[in-house]
Amino acid sequence: MTLSSTADSERVFLSQRVLGAKSSATKEMTRLAGLMRGQGKDIITLSQGEPDFPTPRHICEAAKAAIDRNESRYTEVAGTLALREAVVRKFQRDNGLTYTPDQIQVGCGAKQLLYNALQATIDPGDEVVIPTPAWVSYPEMVSLAQGVPVIVRCGASSGFKITPAQLEDAITPRSKWLMLNSPSNPSGAVYSRAELEALGEVLLRHPHVWVMSDDIYEKIRYDSEPFATPAAVVPALAERTLTINGVSKAYAMTGWRVGFGGGPISLIKAMNLIQSQSTSHTSSISQAAAVAALDGPMDFLPTFIDAFRRRRDLVVQALRAVPGLTCDLPEGAFYTFPSCHGLLGTRDQVGTLIETDTDLAMYLLRSAGVAIVPGSSFGLPGHFRVSYAASDAELQEAMTRITRACKQLC
Repeated sequence: MTLSSTADSERVFLSQRVLGAKSSATKEMTRLAGLMRGQGKDIITLSQGEPDFPTPRHICEAAKAAIDRNESRYTEVAGTLALREAVVRKFQRDNGLTYTPDQIQVGCGAKQLLYNALQATIDPGDEVVIPTPAWVSYPEMVSLAQGVPVIVRCGASSGFKITPAQLEDAITPRSKWLMLNSPSNPSGAVYSRAELEALGEVLLRHPHVWVMSDDIYEKIRYDSEPFATPAAVVPALAERTLTINGVSKAYAMTGWRVGFGGGPISLIKAMNLIQSQSTSHTSSISQAAAVAALDGPMDFLPTFIDAFRRRRDLVVQALRAVPGLTCDLPEGAFYTFPSCHGLLGTRDQVGTLIETDTDLAMYLLRSAGVAIVPGSSFGLPGHFRVSYAASDAELQEAMTRITRACKQLC
């Protein structure tokens, strides 16, 4: 069999939904950076959304204690009762949301909660409203569930946030979900209480639309305003809201893979059914660690926030000084999302046209040795995302390289 016929055979074998899906752009840029680093090139990777801090010691000690107790068996699909009770306490304490343990699901990161919910609720042709820029996985997960991502572009003029008028225009009889992420990946935008109330007024007129609130960056914010989440701000929406969070970002536990969500019992049961036939549950040891995270001290968090704020200011100041770039100041998370429209249409030193944000990202990787992610991957072309979850020294060097490379475009 020839190579081409083998490829054709594999294409016939694979499902259309897989053939139409895209790989994660953030993972792809990180992979390319790793390949170049393996070739001996000096690469700074700012494409990955991962805190560079160690997991706090008391959390690690709780995991070690769980190992010593031989807590290495299967757990309930929805998660251990101890962790679900800790999640109930977290939602009540931090968000004013009241759940019972059977309204909680624990999964392998917040990502699995999102995926479970979509698989449990979407029929072919159902629509999901996604304000962009948005995390690269949202539309792909909707498509894999055979739904239709309805992309609503939200630029810098609206703070990268959907307006009530935009939401009203996007809703149709086939709309099933609105996906909200605050603080936002990739823009760092944070929805205020007033903004969520205004969106809630629209949603109350459309009772067939549910809300999926991804609050994974809740703790990483740079102002003193209380955090707002839809089910708490508009209690009438609580019975059709899934509130998702986890320990990955605030507790520097990305690799531990623990996310959780709270919502109506009927939805959680359906999500448990999906999870029972996929991963069953996340690691028993990770769940024990997550209990310690949620119930334990948070004295490390101000140190994390201070470092992120310092790094944010360093990166934003540097990017604003580059001709052709503009950059808003993020309110949360650990990303900046500068506009590069002023550099599109330029050429590099060998005459290659920089036509798109992807062209610019590849140019910066090749010429500057800095991995960032093009904004088109997040549904808003003409921008790029920089993660400042890296050391001050790495960020300073990366900004020097980006500045030099951009100034060489003409």
